Amino acid sequence: MICRLWHGWTTADDAGESCLREELYPRLEHELSDRGYRGHQVFRRARGNEVEFVTMTWFESVKSVRGFARDDYETPVTTCTAAKLLAHCDPRAGQFDSGRE
Repeated sequence: MICRLWHGWTTADDAGESCLREELYPRLEHELSDRGYRGHQVFRRARGNEVEFVTMTWFESVKSVRGFARDDYETPVTTCTAAKLLAHCDPRAGQFDSGRE
């Protein structure tokens, strides 16, 4: 299993998770479940006037990650809605092998 880890920050006013819950993750479930998408987790914490998000998206393999993010699979994939809400974000997404099959 591969965990794709990414950080993004929003203002406190824009910290709703609806674009993740209603846009990105349903799309992944619909389009990629049969090609290696295995779920996600989202964590958040308030830090001053910002809210930090950590997303963990699970895939069967790096090949499955590439099916989602294409060949430059460390480039974050953000929806247009999310891009408008982000104050800033990590320029790269990390891929970690969980050691689990």
